[in-house]
Amino acid sequence: MKKIPLLFAFIILFISCENKKELELQQRENALKAKEEQFAEKEADYKSLLLLRDSITATKDTIEVVKEWPKNLRGIWNSKMVCRESNCSNYVIGDQRNQVWQFVSDSTGIYTNVLNNKKLVQTFKAKYIEDKVILEFNGDTISKNPIKINVILDDIKENIVKGTQTITGHDNCNAKFSVELTLPQKK
Repeated sequence: MKKIPLLFAFIILFISCENKKELELQQRENALKAKEEQFAEKEADYKSLLLLRDSITATKDTIEVVKEWPKNLRGIWNSKMVCRESNCSNYVIGDQRNQVWQFVSDSTGIYTNVLNNKKLVQTFKAKYIEDKVILEFNGDTISKNPIKINVILDDIKENIVKGTQTITGHDNCNAKFSVELTLPQKK
């Protein structure tokens, strides 16, 4: 008879140990599920980042970055510019300018130099996208009269290039010039 209560105590102890082990196992299983869910979220984020990267690279691949001017533009051009619109005091409608434009490139990209009487006046940063030339010049920001010049040359033919130059000056005044570039006459 003394063995029966001892046997009950042992069975109860064994059952409580089993319950404790089962509880620990359940807790481990829940922690593992939580980690699996976190991993699944991170994997989804990773996949979405990959898709974003691929879409950016695909877009970048479709825009061809030109490191050198096409043969038909490279070199020196004579320019004739006529002011067509202006609300700036130093540009009058009808004003004409004649300069020399030089389309050059180096290891850093493509540029257009503007020369007046063989002296460099401006250097434009350039982009050549789908038969269109986009030129930008930002003057010295600490200057008394800072200017910003944008040029779009969108009518490109074999011996003549046409477009528009917009000058934004002091107090956001604007002047628009028609631009016509022609190749110098060979002598």
